[in-house]
Amino acid sequence: MAEPQLSVRSAKARDLAHRLARRENRSIADVVERALESYEIREAGREPASTFYARLTASCGADIDLEEIIREGRQVHSGPEL
Repeated sequence: MAEPQLSVRSAKARDLAHRLARRENRSIADVVERALESYEIREAGREPASTFYARLTASCGADIDLEEIIREGRQVHSGPEL
């Protein structure tokens, strides 16, 4: 039974896949699969930042000023005793 094939109509993508396959001594299919898996892990699972912050604000209900919290907890260190 013949292997399924992926057709790419971009000459740039084809040339890049061929170049990477030769450099890494892998098949073109392996290079493309690894690239797509990496892309899926890196990009597909993320939500846009605006959506994340809107969800965070809705769930927490309070805007926290981290700079103010850090300033309140700071204490001056007198330095090492010599």
